[in-house]
Amino acid sequence: MGEFSHDPVFQGFIADAKTHAVVFVLANGEDLLVVESVDFEDTDVMPVWSTKEAAQAHCSEEWSEYHPEAVPLDVFVEGWLQEMYDDGVLIGTNWDEQLNGPEVEPREILEALALVQ
Repeated sequence: MGEFSHDPVFQGFIADAKTHAVVFVLANGEDLLVVESVDFEDTDVMPVWSTKEAAQAHCSEEWSEYHPEAVPLDVFVEGWLQEMYDDGVLIGTNWDEQLNGPEVEPREILEALALVQ
């Protein structure tokens, strides 16, 4: 079990993603939003939300040029997670309005999704 196995925000992300088979990133054309980690030096984080509404709430101020883009869960799992792992990018799951939320390694998402029926 990963570090975030009992985190309610992380578990909510996993449950919603599994139920709806989609996650949302913020995109501006071909550019996807990636930011510096708050918790780890020299580490990038891609924020990902389990609902379009939660992602949309972040499309203001410095991120006003971005919009939520749906990524099918199978594409996210089978392609994106491996690429993020290879690049050392963490995933920010269901960040709130203050950009608080778990920053997890791609393997933790894979492990958590595998446990959900």
